[in-house]
Amino acid sequence: MKIRIREITPLIVVLDVLAARLKEARERPDRGDVSISTIIIWVAVIAVAAGIATIIGGTLYSKYSAQLSGL
Repeated sequence: MKIRIREITPLIVVLDVLAARLKEARERPDRGDVSISTIIIWVAVIAVAAGIATIIGGTLYSKYSAQLSGL
C-alpha cells in the first residue's frame, strides 16, 4: 500500500505543531498551563485515534477495493 503525501500531510502538520510546543515548553518551563503528562495523554489519544482510523480505512479499502476501481 503506497503512502501518499496528501494522506500524511495532516499528521506532519500535527507533529510539527506538537514539536514546536514541546520546544517552547522546554525553553519556558514557568508557563505552567499545560503539564507534560497532559501532552503525553493527548499524544496517546491522537495515536490511538489515528490507529483506529487506519484500521477502519484499511478494512473498508480491502472490502470495497474492487467496487472502487471502476470509479
